[in-house]
Amino acid sequence: MAFHRLPWADFDAIAQMKGGKPIVRRLRSAERSRRKLLLSALLEAVAKAPEQFGPLPSAETLWELLARVEAASPAAFDRLLDHPYTGSWAGYTTRLLRNDLNGVGPLWIHLGHAYTIAAAAAIRAGLRFDIAVPLWKGNVALPTLGMARLRASSPFSVAEVGGGPGNYVIRHGARSVRVPDRAGTDGPGWWGLRRLRTAAGDRRFSVALDDLDPYRGLYEPVPPQRLSSTEFSEWSGMLVEAWRLLVKALPDYSSLLSAGLNSLVPRPPVLFRNPSASTGEAFGSAVLGRPTDTASLAATLVHEFQHVVLGGVLHLTRLCDEDPRERFYVPWRDDPRPLAGAIQGTYAFLGVTAFWRRLASVGPGPAIRRAWFEFAYWRAQTWRTLEALRGDASLTAAGRRFLDGVAGTLGPWRHERIEEDIAVLAGAAMADHRAGWRSRHLRPSPGVVGQLVDCWLAGESRPPVSLIGDELSPTPVPDGAWSHARADLVRLALTGAGDAELEDVWPTVPGATAADFAYATGRYDDATRRYRAELAETPDRPASLVGLGLALAETGPNSASRALLYCPELVRAVHRELRGSRGAATTTEGVASWLGQLVTE
Repeated sequence: MAFHRLPWADFDAIAQMKGGKPIVRRLRSAERSRRKLLLSALLEAVAKAPEQFGPLPSAETLWELLARVEAASPAAFDRLLDHPYTGSWAGYTTRLLRNDLNGVGPLWIHLGHAYTIAAAAAIRAGLRFDIAVPLWKGNVALPTLGMARLRASSPFSVAEVGGGPGNYVIRHGARSVRVPDRAGTDGPGWWGLRRLRTAAGDRRFSVALDDLDPYRGLYEPVPPQRLSSTEFSEWSGMLVEAWRLLVKALPDYSSLLSAGLNSLVPRPPVLFRNPSASTGEAFGSAVLGRPTDTASLAATLVHEFQHVVLGGVLHLTRLCDEDPRERFYVPWRDDPRPLAGAIQGTYAFLGVTAFWRRLASVGPGPAIRRAWFEFAYWRAQTWRTLEALRGDASLTAAGRRFLDGVAGTLGPWRHERIEEDIAVLAGAAMADHRAGWRSRHLRPSPGVVGQLVDCWLAGESRPPVSLIGDELSPTPVPDGAWSHARADLVRLALTGAGDAELEDVWPTVPGATAADFAYATGRYDDATRRYRAELAETPDRPASLVGLGLALAETGPNSASRALLYCPELVRAVHRELRGSRGAATTTEGVASWLGQLVTE
């Protein structure tokens, strides 16, 4: 029996963001085999309990059609196995069946999706056939082709798909919908799966914008969310420009991406955010919220493709032991992450760092300062996370080798020169996020807090050295909300927005305050006054507490800023206790100044 194996040469090349299309093809081949095994296992399990297919015909009917497709057109059969959402469907349905879970709708609807896979493959193979398929809220989704929309009296019922070359029809009752001959086109009662094709030089990119497949979501089935023609045009225009930027910045890497990323799930924009996600079960796909600029879209494509590749690697190689503890700070999330998640993010942001690094050198003028900032920020943040991971006891030998490969690529970039003002901005942004995370996810020992409160009330001029600097384990439950508004405003300023433009824009940034606007425009004394006022009104607000630390730091060495940026959780806990049960009147800044005497950067 032949097994899929990942040679060390491929493994090392992937870790270092190197290699060629053959590596991606080998990963895809392994995914295809995995899905075929899952499909076979599902059908074999259900064959023992045929009633689980509900009103659909027996598994023998399905087996027969799949066998006919594979014999007549292996390429058509593989096309459906390669489809990312065949993988997510197989994983989702396997979990329902094995764990006796209730999913979205009855189990037979999900098991019956195998019939729609077979029907789509048969159409692609040009076979004459007829088969029953699930009709879900009036919709029949044929993967890789599109969706028929029929009226149905019940949310879960059965339709028929059949015909021959040039005349395939979906029928339910008296209604029928014809599958158009031309891929990606709409017709009466039919939405075609639309695909974007573009090129930059000799680098071609073809990707489906899938707004139809029920298994395109990350965790469970989702209904169709059809893009309007205007929205599709906007997405297409941004992707064309993003591809040009990507080819310009990372020409070799773009070839890998075009071979491995073949489907995108478009989602609405989120103001000043670039939400995206992927799952290891849907190799070749990513869910993207529409960004506001093409450089961010290009960076997001790289980010998600890194996840896609690593997901394929993890189906062949284990990088760490099972360890669900949420114990690592990672700068791309506001919550602590387990080891496996931190490895995923580190590899994804190696790609993001690589993109911004090259764009800073070759990109268009208006993007240069932003690109240098992103490079400076992400190289330092990714390296910090990488260093925290590399010595972890839960890593396997392969995991240590993989992270060493990442370090071999990222490490030399740490010594590349960045303009001083950009480096300062990046350093402040790093301190901002880390302090915000600490203030919300670290809980100082009640005993330590109580002793510090006693020392304060006793009038001691300095806190005891022994009570400062204990290592704390994070909790996943946040103590308060966090705002990214300062970083958003800094990035806006770096893209060329002047103070006057920011004056108009800042009120639209979620969570932004006048203090944040003052900080982002370099008015640090004004920002200090405003953050003090915010804390006087809401002493526990983490973004105000950290903002005060940042603004004070810009005015020179300051013990309060050191405490607010390096142990904000302790400042917050002590001040909370003082203003609560003890009734002692003091400010957050006063407590921070006292604690900061023993804090070194």
